[in-house]
Amino acid sequence: MGSVPAPDSRPRHARGEQGWKQPCDNAGLVFPAHTLNSVLVQTLTTAAWLAVPALIGRLAFGADAGWALFAGGLLIVSGYHARNLRRLLDWLGNPDPGDVPEASGAWDDAFALLHRRERRLAQERQRLARLVVRYSQAGRALPDGVVILDGDDRIVWCNGKAEARFGIDGKTDVGQPITNLVRQPEFVKYLAAGDYTGPAQLKTARGAALSLSVQIIPYDDAQKLLLARDITQAERLDTMRRDFVANVSHELRTPLTVLTGFLETVRELKLDPDRARNYMGMMAGQASRMQRIIDDLLTLSALESAPQPPWDRQVPMRAVLDSLCADAEALSGGRHRISLDAQGDWDLLGAESEIASALRNLITNAIRYSPAGGEVRLIWRASADGASFAVEDSGVGIEPEHIPRLTERFYRVDSGRSRETGGTGLGLAIVKHALLRHQASLQIESEPGKGSRFTVRFPARRVAAGHQSSGVTV
Repeated sequence: MGSVPAPDSRPRHARGEQGWKQPCDNAGLVFPAHTLNSVLVQTLTTAAWLAVPALIGRLAFGADAGWALFAGGLLIVSGYHARNLRRLLDWLGNPDPGDVPEASGAWDDAFALLHRRERRLAQERQRLARLVVRYSQAGRALPDGVVILDGDDRIVWCNGKAEARFGIDGKTDVGQPITNLVRQPEFVKYLAAGDYTGPAQLKTARGAALSLSVQIIPYDDAQKLLLARDITQAERLDTMRRDFVANVSHELRTPLTVLTGFLETVRELKLDPDRARNYMGMMAGQASRMQRIIDDLLTLSALESAPQPPWDRQVPMRAVLDSLCADAEALSGGRHRISLDAQGDWDLLGAESEIASALRNLITNAIRYSPAGGEVRLIWRASADGASFAVEDSGVGIEPEHIPRLTERFYRVDSGRSRETGGTGLGLAIVKHALLRHQASLQIESEPGKGSRFTVRFPARRVAAGHQSSGVTV
């Protein structure tokens, strides 16, 4: 026959016991059914039991002894309850979830309830803390700047984008009025007007100049959400679009004006055959120029809308370089010294027509802007780490302020000289788009009066082992 285990003397909340329970409050806690009156019941029961020794004492030693025993027992029981009540009041005055009092008997039920309640509240606080962290992380990950303002327009919280765009500090500037830190008149006026149906636009004054679309969204009675979206790139693209429309209209209007003038002249005047042929030749030149502009525009459109170039199609660079060198010599007509320095037994992966077109445009520009007797060098280097193609010329060079804008459509350093050389103003824009489609980059180095160097760099993932000779110089 098995032995009966000894009772556990630890308090019930320490043993993890729940006792007799029934649903309790709206916090979802489990409440012992006899907790509210167990202390009173235990006190009355103890008093009843104290009556037994008191009665025995009275019979044995007299009434005084019996009452003394009864009063002493009640005093001990009252002291026990008073001590636990004092501990409870002290804990309620400074509640510590990890230091709930312990007791036995009826007080164990009360303290066990507190322990369970504090454990549940601690779990709830941890859950809320995790939610706050997650929402804070989500706010910091937003692409827009976010600032929370109180009813007096003071900063409560902001994310990193807002710190960068407004020049504020999310730690030290909390509690500061937003207008003390963002002082642009248009923003102050927008905030004070109280009409937040639409956004306001402003330029940042700190760091890199940015264009921001700022909107305030009131919520929770007095608080406001300040959103700041960076529209610098959108404005730049819109400016480029307007410039493109204006430029293409101008580029086409000039040859059309010439054609219209010559047609009126030929129609209204009687011209000798030589002059008529001369006019016809000039009209053909202008028509050819318009055709080249349209062709380049169509090429740009095709590059922007075409699918990504293949990764499994190998471009034989030995043959491409030989073709480019031959085209350069034909375009130069013997007016320049053309040389090819190719090293590296590697090919490229991608669309051969796009790569050849981009490199040919660089060579064409070098020849057009180099005076007769100048030199144009084609340099090819390739390895497993990547490849590069450079075009060096001894031409007029380019001023530093023009270099960042050379790949814009119709951007010209010298519009008169560009038209004289037959350029459309779209060549480098085509180069840029073709290279971007092959994850390649274009680096431009130039010094006025000493020439320029245009270098195309292809990443390693666009390079494949080829079958050309290890090095050649033409």
